[in-house]
Amino acid sequence: MSSKSYFFAGGGTGGHIYPAIAIAEQIVKLEPEAKIHFFVSTRVIDSKILSGTNFDYTLLPAVGFSFRPDKLFKFYGLFLKSCKLAKEKIAASDNAVVIGVGGYVAAPVCLVGHKLGAEVKLLNVDVRPGRANRLIKRWADEVFVQFAESEQYFNRSGVKVNVLGFPLRDGFAQADGNKAKDELGLDSDKKTLVVTGASSGSVSINETVCSLLGELDGYAGQWQIVHITGENNFDDVKARYSDAKIGAAVLDYYDDMASLLAGADLVIGRSGAGSVAEYAAAGVASICMPYPHHKDRQQYFNAEKLVEAGAAVVVDDLPDEKERREWLWEELEALLKDGDRRAEMAEACKLVAGKGAAEKIAKRLLEIE
Repeated sequence: MSSKSYFFAGGGTGGHIYPAIAIAEQIVKLEPEAKIHFFVSTRVIDSKILSGTNFDYTLLPAVGFSFRPDKLFKFYGLFLKSCKLAKEKIAASDNAVVIGVGGYVAAPVCLVGHKLGAEVKLLNVDVRPGRANRLIKRWADEVFVQFAESEQYFNRSGVKVNVLGFPLRDGFAQADGNKAKDELGLDSDKKTLVVTGASSGSVSINETVCSLLGELDGYAGQWQIVHITGENNFDDVKARYSDAKIGAAVLDYYDDMASLLAGADLVIGRSGAGSVAEYAAAGVASICMPYPHHKDRQQYFNAEKLVEAGAAVVVDDLPDEKERREWLWEELEALLKDGDRRAEMAEACKLVAGKGAAEKIAKRLLEIE
């Protein structure tokens, strides 16, 4: 068995950190003596997620790349500082393996690992790799991807690519839908709509759903809402629900998404790679509102995988609030009314859901056949 040290590098969103945790948990399960360390960003969400685990982590000050002269100078300085902090940890370990999991924090760590002669692996869970992963692929020995369509973006670099799916935490394999309902005081006789902007929340999703509370009150007898706002928007959203007739649990963050989605009948949310994988694994019909400001439109391509299977519909996060509101209500009302269609969409999730990716990747890292 392995006596290696495994350094996971990435962060800024739960979509980067959660799959890394899933892999790390499988490594420790298979090899209890393995050493695990995380390099993450200084965003609050990174520490919040990792503080609930037993894994050690280091905050790196790296920031995203920019061509603006003032920001370029800052980027370069913080990149070098992050390299120095990563080098101190990695150089002091034996048999280091560095796993980049996405985001600008991953780049300095993977570069250091490459220069120190460590094994460098890359996890790419979006259909199309982001800027950091496009850079890191030149240093990687192996890439793990969720979708077969992603292979084309790495073949030119000559790196080995394995299509293994999205690494989900163990909870998704054995989720109890009643657990979250009991914990949040929900009505077991009502259907549940989950609204989420992912780990950091979404102002536009929050605003649009809140603007529809008058319409949603008409469904108060059959439906209830769990609205995850993100930390910065909690107070405003909570206040908007104060006069709503429909039952609702308004939260800034909820860690046990496996149980929450297992008990959900419909979800409105972003379509980051992690979100798409979670909707599919939970078998829940979804209305995807892809984040509209990525230049490479990552979340649109992720959502397309669910749409192609018949498991989701897409509502564009349009800049015009009125148009966005009307489009969302058209799709939402149709699904609130149509239980058969929701059931068909939930069943279609099986066509997308991958199983056992975290264990498969962990075995690759541990070199277990």
